[in-house]
Amino acid sequence: MSKTQPQILPFAAGEILPEAVCDEAGRGCLAGPVYAAAVILPEGFSHPWLNDSKQMTERRRDALREIIEREAMAWCVAAVDNNEIDSINILRASILAMHRALDGLKVRPAAIAVDGNRFTPYGDTPFTTYVKGDGRFANIAAASVLAKTHRDEEMRRLHTLHPEYGWDVNKGYPTKAHRAAIAEYGPTPYHRMSFRLIDRQLTLF
Repeated sequence: MSKTQPQILPFAAGEILPEAVCDEAGRGCLAGPVYAAAVILPEGFSHPWLNDSKQMTERRRDALREIIEREAMAWCVAAVDNNEIDSINILRASILAMHRALDGLKVRPAAIAVDGNRFTPYGDTPFTTYVKGDGRFANIAAASVLAKTHRDEEMRRLHTLHPEYGWDVNKGYPTKAHRAAIAEYGPTPYHRMSFRLIDRQLTLF
């Protein structure tokens, strides 16, 4: 797998199917779902802006989302909500979101590449994990763009329900202002109660 071109792996009887790549967004947030994207890009796809989505401007991410969704052989974005996260923990929830995204692909991949160092088997499809893969490989970066832009869109929607927490800006991440809002107003139904929501010197009551 290269920085500018996804790896294509041989499949049965001379048929070739590409590699699916997965990445998540929102793992470290205090509120909202964790999102994951699974993407299969066509051979030879590249774009000069592709990089770890966290290193890109919001405008470029949104522009790339349209390009990736239009050009991909297959893509799917899936989520695991905060209640599920609290029930099974954030690591398992992140992997579950990836599995759900893979379930939604219209093309079955021959192999899977995952950003990070943890994954659980998806059927009998071989997989490889890549630490900081979204900054190393263009196709994993594409998955990171889809996961982040779809999650940011959802957090902007949730912001309209609870504007006092500033989710349109912090997207649910543990900023000082977000923790202060939790201390003042208490948690919402969208907060992850298994996480440390406020600084120890503050109180919810």
